[in-house]
Amino acid sequence: MSQSTYIKFEVPSLLKSLSVLKNGRFFYALFLVGLLALPRPDDLATPSWNLFLIFLGTIVGIMTQVFPMGAIALLAVSACAITKTLTIQQTLSAFSSPIGWLIFTAFLLARGFIKTGLGTRIAYHFIQIFGKSTLGLSYSLVFSEVFLSPITPSNTARGAGILFPVISSVSQGLGSDPKKKTEKRVGSYLMVLGYQTNVLTCTLFLTASACNPLLVQLAKKFGIEISWTSWAMAAGLPGLISVVLMPLILFKIFPPELKKTPEAPKLAQEKLKQMGPIHLKEYFVIGIFAVLLGLWVFGPSVGIDATSAALFGVSLMLIFEVLTFDDLLKESNAWSTFIWMSTLIMICQALSDAGVIKWFGGFLGPVSQGVDWPIVLVVLTLLNFFIHYIFASTTAHISALFAMLVGVAIAAGSPPALTVLIMAFSSNLCAAITHYGTGPGPVYFGSGYVSLKDWWAVGGKLGLAHLVVWGVIGPIWWKAIGLW
Repeated sequence: MSQSTYIKFEVPSLLKSLSVLKNGRFFYALFLVGLLALPRPDDLATPSWNLFLIFLGTIVGIMTQVFPMGAIALLAVSACAITKTLTIQQTLSAFSSPIGWLIFTAFLLARGFIKTGLGTRIAYHFIQIFGKSTLGLSYSLVFSEVFLSPITPSNTARGAGILFPVISSVSQGLGSDPKKKTEKRVGSYLMVLGYQTNVLTCTLFLTASACNPLLVQLAKKFGIEISWTSWAMAAGLPGLISVVLMPLILFKIFPPELKKTPEAPKLAQEKLKQMGPIHLKEYFVIGIFAVLLGLWVFGPSVGIDATSAALFGVSLMLIFEVLTFDDLLKESNAWSTFIWMSTLIMICQALSDAGVIKWFGGFLGPVSQGVDWPIVLVVLTLLNFFIHYIFASTTAHISALFAMLVGVAIAAGSPPALTVLIMAFSSNLCAAITHYGTGPGPVYFGSGYVSLKDWWAVGGKLGLAHLVVWGVIGPIWWKAIGLW
């Protein structure tokens, strides 16, 4: 082969390899190099500063999505080990966290609901019962989400995987289709409702969102222990009020053209007929989740923690052949979430132990000096809520801000339990304000039923409504049941 031929062959390959410039990874690498050039503060030890830089690089990677979140987490793990910021034992301890295993097993349990079709069947049953009016139809979808939320920790699986196809099918069955310019007939309303309900249900149970166990783990740094039961109790009254009010508020501020939907129950009946009678494996799933909910509520009193109960539930699904081991291996979202969740828990723990969070909070602490703690807490809650406009991930949001904001509020005199609860719930509810706030957002928005202007306008109004309910009713309720 001549030299000219060799060069001609290699150039296209070289250009192809440089395509990395298009997806942002090259610039992300430059950013990481830039981080290393930052001067270390005199009052912070070198390992602690290195850990902070690794954490910052991880958060930026999650926000920019230059790599999948699991890949970003593995990069962070390797950086901690190779730079000797942490020992290899400390680094790999990330994957022994009970919280990480809880969320991993809960993903696997949710797969049983999806695989058997039980989740879809439940949604159509609610529509068949309540769907004669648009408002009744909306509550049937809300009830479906609420019913599924304690046992589907992936709000993306729950919202985009189970409820979105149902909402899309019902919308088109009622003659609402953006391709026919009839999206405002009922579909626009239902799409916004579906997303907003998904955001709301993330707050109701510890196992309703992959981020909630991370919040629980971070709360421990401030001496606050939150169990599955105490989370459900805290969310009980404000959650019930939000579940009741949200469809009514949306019906008022973003009304559908169609107010009566007599066709919806018939459509649901047809879908259920196509699915056939409930089969044996669906009964197995119902029984397994009944056992699980009992263990999650009453297990701690007999020494059975939530993670042990979840592992037992997965074992039962394997025994009764609801799931196969291949199903577990193919559940890529579960494995990815386990990796990034465990890694973030490990890094946040290490940051706390190294005093980095306390050091960083020191920059905001002086600003709050001399200000009454209720004012500080309100301001920081609003900051925590509306800063989500710059985040496309609740995980990145929580990892970057939760511990710092809670620490500043507590330093100003705010009761620790009250501070942790209001920051935890607002860290979920803030996803309501944009179409990219959490996983199902792009799916619902991408359906084409709602314009960007309408989506943000409605999201902003509902976000304010959430703040009023959870920021006013919440503290009163938590005080009444003795949580603070």
